[in-house]
Amino acid sequence: MVAFAFAGLVAFSGTSQAAAQGPCDIYAAGGTPCVAAHSTTRALFASYNGPLYQVQRASDGAVHDVGVVSAGGVANAAAQDSFCAGTTCTITRVYDQTGGGNTLVYQGPGGTGGADTAATATTEAIGVGGQKAYALYINPGNSYFAYNSSGGVPTGSSPEGEYMVTSGTHVNNGCCFDYGNTEIDHLADGNGAMDAINFGTECWFGGCSGTGPWVQADLENGLFSGGTKTWNPNQVSQTSRFVTAMLKNNGTTQMALKGANAQSGSLTQLYSGALPSGWPMRKQGAVILGSGGDCCQTNRNASAGTFYEGAMVKGYPSDATDAAVQANIAAAGYSTGTTSPFTPGAKVSLQATTSCCTGDYLQHDSSDDKVVIAPVTSSSSTTDKGNATWVVRAGLADSNCVSFESANASGRYLRHYAFQLHLQPDDGSSQFAADATFCSKPGNSGTGYSLQSFNYPAKYIRHYRFTGYVASNGGTNAWDTTASWAQDTSWLAAAPWS
Repeated sequence: MVAFAFAGLVAFSGTSQAAAQGPCDIYAAGGTPCVAAHSTTRALFASYNGPLYQVQRASDGAVHDVGVVSAGGVANAAAQDSFCAGTTCTITRVYDQTGGGNTLVYQGPGGTGGADTAATATTEAIGVGGQKAYALYINPGNSYFAYNSSGGVPTGSSPEGEYMVTSGTHVNNGCCFDYGNTEIDHLADGNGAMDAINFGTECWFGGCSGTGPWVQADLENGLFSGGTKTWNPNQVSQTSRFVTAMLKNNGTTQMALKGANAQSGSLTQLYSGALPSGWPMRKQGAVILGSGGDCCQTNRNASAGTFYEGAMVKGYPSDATDAAVQANIAAAGYSTGTTSPFTPGAKVSLQATTSCCTGDYLQHDSSDDKVVIAPVTSSSSTTDKGNATWVVRAGLADSNCVSFESANASGRYLRHYAFQLHLQPDDGSSQFAADATFCSKPGNSGTGYSLQSFNYPAKYIRHYRFTGYVASNGGTNAWDTTASWAQDTSWLAAAPWS
């Protein structure tokens, strides 16, 4: 099987470039350097060029580190798609980008030990700057933990700041969707043993106003909306699709909570004032994500939430630093979708995702007009590479869809005839236009894209016994078999071979 590390680059216009700075560069410039930095979506340092997270395949237990497209850039989602094609994957760890060794590992058998499991890797695909990335989508029973005694995470009453980007649309009132400082022993070790951001709809002390979700402080034995057990009237429900949540604590006298729409706008000061009475800070220096501190060795996490990125810093960040980090997050361009790889004029190669055939691409024969799947590698001939490359055109029958012209046979298009795929010249007829038009949809298997026939909308481009068809999920034709239909009709939009 050939690794296609560059496979996602075609999906987006322009050249991927390193960020001018990331949140951790901003924190460092403010005198509060990151001591832990985690993300499944992007690098948090402009120079970071290492792995973001690890995925594990269900089919064979193999693992793969997902890095960035370029230094300081967005996650290489195409590498995950290729590795996980034809099976399911989970996110088993989220690497610490600081190099301090505070890498988050799932709290379950095969992870850090415990009762939880790793989160599914493909539940939510989003856009970051127009490029595809995946969220760490935590459901009850998923959680992550890190502890490194030399990792530099503040302990005792040392000052600390932290932020995370999460979602206001995937929450619950279970305990406790946290990111931040926690106990090293997975036990509730008393007031002040934690210093973590909490995000959810849980109302710990009662009297809450509104429906949430809220940015609160988990200081162990309580979620605080402000400096007391009484509800803080300045709290605001954070219901945006993407949310910035911030907490900072000077360790002795003061803490602050802030929230914002992560796509635009400035931070809202939710609380700034005294620490709760009776909660002395005695942080232990482990890192939690997705659960409370007394989890999850003999119990399971009850919370739900989404994690895109976050960092913990040494020291008490200034308001100016907080504002600059929020501006950087907004400029990153979080969105619910990505730029389509099927933009008219673009070139693309269509890579199979079924586990048998991930090195195969949709291509036309040189000897006849049949369309098949077959391997293509860097050592393939120029002709074979061209036969596996398609020029995207506005749909001949509907400009909202697309047609595929051969990159090395100008004027000849991919079309179906008697439900088999052929490469034929455009004869100008309405029948040809309809047969040669396909509409891009999210992959039927949850991976990549599926290409729906314009004039037979129940049928999608499929490979069956290495030949191309348009096929429905069940039917009278052999190629309509339901076995592997979802995988056989899902394609990666890979970098063009020619």
